[in-house]
Amino acid sequence: MESLARGGTRWKRFAVVMVPSVAATAAIGVALSQGALAASFSVSGQQFKVATDRLDGTGFVQYGAVDAQKGGKQIPVAVSAFSSAKIKNLCQSVVVPVPVFGDVSMKLQAGGGDTPVEAKNLYIDLDQLEADATFNNINIGVAAGSTSKGPGIKKGDKADPGSFAQEADTATLTGVKQTAWATTAGTFKLSGLKMKVSAGKNECY
Repeated sequence: MESLARGGTRWKRFAVVMVPSVAATAAIGVALSQGALAASFSVSGQQFKVATDRLDGTGFVQYGAVDAQKGGKQIPVAVSAFSSAKIKNLCQSVVVPVPVFGDVSMKLQAGGGDTPVEAKNLYIDLDQLEADATFNNINIGVAAGSTSKGPGIKKGDKADPGSFAQEADTATLTGVKQTAWATTAGTFKLSGLKMKVSAGKNECY
């Protein structure tokens, strides 16, 4: 761990899995919007991969929660949230196995030009992350229900308000690679959006 000016802290190349009351320090990337900020919903049985060159976020908070698949299976996740974020060169991919036909990949790309992807009230439910990250004015070990720097616990999340959380005024992540189960956002503006569906495995990384 390396201390920086203005209360900053940097972690290099970390991976994270976070469950209620048990956490490893981490932060995030980005993915699809689910439209207006929603209550809890059943997640699919498939993770998706997300990669981005750089994410600059304000109002960061992270806490542990549990997502539920439609069949009832419980999935522990780290919920990483930003009040606002700008993302350069976003890539999201998911591989869907289709009976008889085989694997089908969907890849989404945006923010590759001069205009980054922009998001507000962004929540990402993830279980693994690699990145270089710098946090400014970070608090580690705050109760999830007492965070004040970010958007707070998402409505409908299965999260213990007294469990471990962390928060920061700002966070900058570069070289982001993550796997996630779900993402929601109040608004999600994707500049230069491109989407491609292809046979076989064609992932972001």
